[in-house]
Amino acid sequence: MHTGKRFTPGEFLKWTRRDLYWMLILAAIPTIIYTLGFTFIALPWPPVAILGTSVAFIVGFKNNASYSRLWEARQIYGSIVNDSRSFGYTLRDSLRNDVGIVRRMFGVHFAWLTALRYQLRDPRTWENMQRANNREFLKGHYEIPERNSKLEDELKAYLSEEDRQYILSKKNRATQLMAMQSAELSSLRSSGSINDFQWTQLQQLAMRFTDNQGRAERIKNFPYPRNFSSIATYLLFLFVVTVPFAMLKELDRLGDSTFLEGYTIWFNIPFSAMVTWAFHTLDTVGESSVNPFEGSANDVPISQISRMIEIDMKDMLNDALPEPIVPKNNIVL
Repeated sequence: MHTGKRFTPGEFLKWTRRDLYWMLILAAIPTIIYTLGFTFIALPWPPVAILGTSVAFIVGFKNNASYSRLWEARQIYGSIVNDSRSFGYTLRDSLRNDVGIVRRMFGVHFAWLTALRYQLRDPRTWENMQRANNREFLKGHYEIPERNSKLEDELKAYLSEEDRQYILSKKNRATQLMAMQSAELSSLRSSGSINDFQWTQLQQLAMRFTDNQGRAERIKNFPYPRNFSSIATYLLFLFVVTVPFAMLKELDRLGDSTFLEGYTIWFNIPFSAMVTWAFHTLDTVGESSVNPFEGSANDVPISQISRMIEIDMKDMLNDALPEPIVPKNNIVL
């Protein structure tokens, strides 16, 4: 997540410069061919303008859907924050004479948050972090916490060695950690440490954690539909390729009867590149938000949120607090 007022022009140019180079090359080729006398390559502008309208609609639709996925992901983690706080003080107040049990269950909850964020950061084939521009922007600009450490090492701070080995043997570790939490609540109810009403409250919170985990996994494991993504890519490609051909005659006529006659054709290179860069960048912006857990600069900051929850819950027990995760170059994950 970007925490500044805006991405700077320099950051945008750095992020899109590879695409901009291609736009300039695609604009230069027909311009040079046209100036060599092959004027028949010029295309009429109206059909390309109609194509551009179609591209604008489908890119706008895609960006709207991308934002919806991003905002839903943020709402999911907003619910996890609120429910974690409720779980923390309800558990603490229900077990005032058993602080050791409370700390152990808090540790399991922190382990669940950790396992969940590691699962959500696992790469998928349709995600965009392997693109050269995203890798380049990541390098030296910000860090993905889940790439800097291993889950098995992170869990040492929260679980006993026996529980850690048990969880690491499971496929969906976050699910099994919540199941461990549920089993502990059942045991506390059976022993009389908590009454039925307290068990119901805590169990309902555990169920909400499971529900939010499932919602986050749905976004992670179900990509933006490939049919919409593919048609947007193909139409955008056609538009980017044809714009430089369609602007040839328009810009060639621009200098008629002026001292620029014969020279304005070269304006085709910067103007075509500018138009195609704008459309392509709008599409790229949508792509950068469509997978809100992949590790991009526009992700939901699940690592920071998880640390914030840990700080809030440990503060309820007056325990030593970990350092918060702070932005690096205005970006925090």
